[in-house]
Amino acid sequence: MGRRHRKGRVIHGMILIDKPQGMTSNRVVQVVRRLFNANKAGHTGALDPLATGMLPVCLGEATKFSQFLLDADKSYRVVAKLGERTDTSDADGTVVETKSVDVSRAQLDAALVQFRGSIQQIPSMFSALKYEGKPLYEYARAGKTVPREPRSIEIYRVDVVEMTTDTVTLDVDCSKGTYIRTLVDDLGQVLGCGAHVQVLRRTAVADYPIDQMITLEVLEQLAEVEPPDHLLLPLDTPAFSLPKRELHQEDLRGFRHGQPFEHEHQVQLLRVYDADNGEFWGIAERREDGRYWPRRVVVRDQ
Repeated sequence: MGRRHRKGRVIHGMILIDKPQGMTSNRVVQVVRRLFNANKAGHTGALDPLATGMLPVCLGEATKFSQFLLDADKSYRVVAKLGERTDTSDADGTVVETKSVDVSRAQLDAALVQFRGSIQQIPSMFSALKYEGKPLYEYARAGKTVPREPRSIEIYRVDVVEMTTDTVTLDVDCSKGTYIRTLVDDLGQVLGCGAHVQVLRRTAVADYPIDQMITLEVLEQLAEVEPPDHLLLPLDTPAFSLPKRELHQEDLRGFRHGQPFEHEHQVQLLRVYDADNGEFWGIAERREDGRYWPRRVVVRDQ
């Protein structure tokens, strides 16, 4: 039997969606795919339904490089509600503990010191991490708690934007794998009053420009006239943090057909481009033999 063809256009690139509150990241991807009539789409790290903000969506061959944005640093603005702890550590959960709030700015500043730099974080039971093949949230919804190993994360910055009697607004810059819900829950425990995420917005992913985010509402309006292809960022942007290598035709042809090439440096990964026209062709990985082998290769319909 022949290969089954996907429905939709062959189109490659990235678009930065300003995810609305209450919608899952997968639903956002489905809407974007429909508006572009794309044959393939995916996101680069889910946001909770409660959260809003930057959600890079990959189309076509860009989906092969989404992992590099999963590994990227991210920034958030979060409003923490003090005095209430919930079972999900956010406002979508059920309140499981209520305490009075008597926290000064000095106490808050002192508490935040221990959340800066390299720290250990135990993921929430309502995260998508898997245990024995199932996401943790499936166990949580069934009322079960399973073992979770602490994870090493990096909090580069956590600054107080505003503080009221029972809320704290924070700006957080952090590494991959950071759960803001867990950060807020842990902060509430240190303060002695409990806390949960009331509002969460992702303000940055890697170095993507925030001014190029677009709402689904505006995207729908543009798509009524024609597919909004002009909004797409190049498909290599998820891997922009990697060094670049240009290959001439013989080496490039070999790379596209699974063959390695030589490179004088010893970095682990390289972006590969056509030396003649600058076209992006994928990612190469250095192996034990010292040569660079294809890890992800762009397939273009000729």
